[in-house]
Amino acid sequence: MTHLTERQKTLLMLIIRDYIDSAQPVGSKRLAEHYHISLSSATIRHEMAALTEMGYLRQPHTSAGRVPSEEGYRYFVSEMMHSAELPETVQHTISHQFYQSRPELDQWMTLAASILATQSQGVSVITAPHVEMTKFKHVELISTQGRQVLMVLVMAGGEVSQQILTLAEPVTQERLSQAATRLNGLLAGQAAQAISTLTPRPDPLDQDILLLISQDMLRVSGKSSGEIYTDGLTNVLAEPEFAESDDARRALKIFDEPATLQDLLTRTTSNSNVGALQVLIGGEGEYDDLRQCSLVIARYGVPGMATGSLGVLGPMRMSYSRTIPTVRFVAALLSDLVNDTISGE
Repeated sequence: MTHLTERQKTLLMLIIRDYIDSAQPVGSKRLAEHYHISLSSATIRHEMAALTEMGYLRQPHTSAGRVPSEEGYRYFVSEMMHSAELPETVQHTISHQFYQSRPELDQWMTLAASILATQSQGVSVITAPHVEMTKFKHVELISTQGRQVLMVLVMAGGEVSQQILTLAEPVTQERLSQAATRLNGLLAGQAAQAISTLTPRPDPLDQDILLLISQDMLRVSGKSSGEIYTDGLTNVLAEPEFAESDDARRALKIFDEPATLQDLLTRTTSNSNVGALQVLIGGEGEYDDLRQCSLVIARYGVPGMATGSLGVLGPMRMSYSRTIPTVRFVAALLSDLVNDTISGE
């Protein structure tokens, strides 16, 4: 796109902010009167025409005013992406809500979806963290009845597995506890793949338990991303774009198609770093159903261990200055919580 002068940058940013707030095309008269710009209406009209020519604005055929184009929104986002900050009072309130909640994954995901939807006035979407590399933390062996033994396996990511093992002959609780102690020492902090290649233990009981541990941990490592949490659908249904456009409403059908939504989130964040934030405007030519929408999305978690995605979908006219820092802040909070869970703190 053509290089903008400082005056054009200022006018473009004002037009976009005004349109985000009002959902009405912006004219030169409104800019001159509402923002006390020391430019004549003729000069403003000239610059608006130039911005339209360059592709940053467009003119609805029924109005003399201008509205941002996709390229205009991209410029706007690039200019304020790193400067947008969440007020400290809001940060404190959100943090307090998380640390007052129960230390359970489902509680965190539900709360995060609610906070994102409320703060952004968009539709929030979060995937539960996917375990990328499972590590052993602790195993307990409990004698139940006869030859049956309950194995409780705890992994570093917080995953807990319980299985009943039927032994060839009854084993005392003392021997089971001794086997658990040996295996806890042998496997501490080991990844599933490493455990699967360990040389079998000489004790047959240790061999049986080790095999079951290896199978369970590989199963957890092979899981696809977990449950998807959403909130705030009524927020966007109230926006003019979704009330008046079938194209915009069609975008919301993606929330009825978990596989499609999961694919979108995975493809968007798979090559990004944890904490990195992306903004998809108009589907970026790849997602046709989202051509009237924007998606602000980030990856959270602990790289190489457990990660998920979170984001906000809304009209292209969404409040980026509020949504971007909210998504960034909640992603950082969830990353800290996942890290605390994995480290056992």
